[in-house]
Amino acid sequence: MILQTLDFIVIALYVAIIIFIGIYFKRRAEQSKSEYLLGGNKLPWYMLGLSDASGMFDISGTMWLVTLLFVYGLKSIWIPWLWPTFNQIFLMMFLSAWLRRSNVTTGAEWIQTRFGHGTSSKISHAIVVVFALLIGLSMLAYGFVGLGKFLMLFMPWDVLSNALGIAYDALPAEYIPHAYGIFFTLLATFYAILGGMVSIVWADVVQYAIMTIASLLIGIIAMQKVSPELLAQLTPDGWHSPFFQHFLDIDWTGKINEVNIKIKEDGYSLFSLFFGFMFTKGVLSSLAGPAPTYDMQKILATKSPTEALKMSGSVSVILNPIRYFMITGFAILGIAFYSDLNLLVGGEIDFEQILPSAMVQFVPTGLLGLLLVGLLAAFVSTFAGTLNAAQAYISNDIYLKYINPAASSKQIKWCNYTVGIVVVIFSTMFGFALKNINEILVIVTAAFYASYMASNVLKWYWWRFNGGGYFWGMLTGIMSGMVVGYIQLFSPETVTSILPFIPHELISLYLFPVTLVISLAGCVLGTYLTEPTDEATLMKFYSEVRPWGFWQPIYEKVKAVNPDFKKNTRFWKDMRNVAVGIATQTSLVALPICFIIGNWTGFFVALAVIAAGATILKFTWWNKLDEI
Repeated sequence: MILQTLDFIVIALYVAIIIFIGIYFKRRAEQSKSEYLLGGNKLPWYMLGLSDASGMFDISGTMWLVTLLFVYGLKSIWIPWLWPTFNQIFLMMFLSAWLRRSNVTTGAEWIQTRFGHGTSSKISHAIVVVFALLIGLSMLAYGFVGLGKFLMLFMPWDVLSNALGIAYDALPAEYIPHAYGIFFTLLATFYAILGGMVSIVWADVVQYAIMTIASLLIGIIAMQKVSPELLAQLTPDGWHSPFFQHFLDIDWTGKINEVNIKIKEDGYSLFSLFFGFMFTKGVLSSLAGPAPTYDMQKILATKSPTEALKMSGSVSVILNPIRYFMITGFAILGIAFYSDLNLLVGGEIDFEQILPSAMVQFVPTGLLGLLLVGLLAAFVSTFAGTLNAAQAYISNDIYLKYINPAASSKQIKWCNYTVGIVVVIFSTMFGFALKNINEILVIVTAAFYASYMASNVLKWYWWRFNGGGYFWGMLTGIMSGMVVGYIQLFSPETVTSILPFIPHELISLYLFPVTLVISLAGCVLGTYLTEPTDEATLMKFYSEVRPWGFWQPIYEKVKAVNPDFKKNTRFWKDMRNVAVGIATQTSLVALPICFIIGNWTGFFVALAVIAAGATILKFTWWNKLDEI
């Protein structure tokens, strides 16, 4: 066993705190549906922002980001735009307020505010519920697999299987990580199901405090052990720079040769082309608004539209500097002591093991327990938040809408408990079906998020778009996205034999225009082949949400009824703020990296961009929140 007695004491203390939080908030969560799913809209924006950021500080994502920084250096700051990470900026500048004005419980329920209560609205509502559950199950499996891979190095399977009296080969090697995830999955399930949103937020506060301490200590340890001069000797040309040309041009030959294989497998060598596809896809995804996950639930849980904007704006500030202090520390420790790391999984090198292996090698007893608790808490936080969102969709949008609309508080409570357990079982089974984090990222970003774009962009910005268009756009998008995901996972040669410049691992990214066009065609055809949304619904939506976009016919009708109504003319102001926000957010990522690796030019440039961005946004965003 890698862990010592002090480490187990720290872990046991954390488990006790989480159990206490779940039990303590159980009674409050049982008061109403709103209390359970949204905390009664009573939580302050800064706590929800901290909770949202804490939920993004997950093990799987952190392992992936450590690997990216290890391999690509400062150029890795762009790759997370695949999600895209800058969607938080679009939410911060305007979309969170638009969403929060709906006063609903879930994204599926929001559909009624846009499309009314007719047949097309009902089928749109149904497709959103299906989409939300697919995303939820995928993200729960993503966290589950990452946790298992993480825990393997701290409690080796040979030791654990012997202690439990299980034959070493009773479980295939590739599924050992999955087995490790079960205990903490049950822990996350316990407090999320019992205490609902409030217990999740308070547990996230505890988790973030732990991760802040651990991150700072890891960064300090790395700076003490690896000097900037040593790091420069161990890394290839271009590793210290965020700038790139047509090709990636990072060559690890003569330093760590295996990394070149990793770069080839990742498919990022044609970096300018990759960046172009990634940025375009990211902007469209961001304009569509949040997917129906825990991020959306935190927005809906805020007290008001203004607080929703503040909450989304706080996430990048809370998350990035602290998280990347840890990520950078582990990445440079991994580079400096690469030969000491245990990266073998199933007999093959797995660079996603850099984080846990570096923890084993360099983190002292006691601090190891604290850091392990922090990362386990990150898993629990992400898992619980995603589970809460999945529960919301099944309980609110299926059970209360179609099965038992007059359900008592007790019936709702047991429905939430049952749904939570069933969702966890299904996501665990899905996790066992997938072998690594990257496979799940492919499923989520290719098959699902790409299919989400067209319908969810048009719903905000085009008045004629209706429930029929939404349904057919989502359905055709999901189906085409799943085909693309299947091709990437099981038959990549069908694309690469025709288009050899497309890497196997990025087929979903390069084919996202295909999914987008198919989905857009479904949107347009579905819109014009079905009845328009009734004017009363559109006028109510437009006057309450106040989006900008192509709403002129509805604006004229609202203006005729209410001459004092003001059109939203903030498009260019919002886009300017988005540009400033993305530059500031990216600098918040680069700042701790440059600090730890000793790139002082980059550090002061990032600091200047952050200062300039904060000053501009103080006058163009913060002082104008009531206008958005």
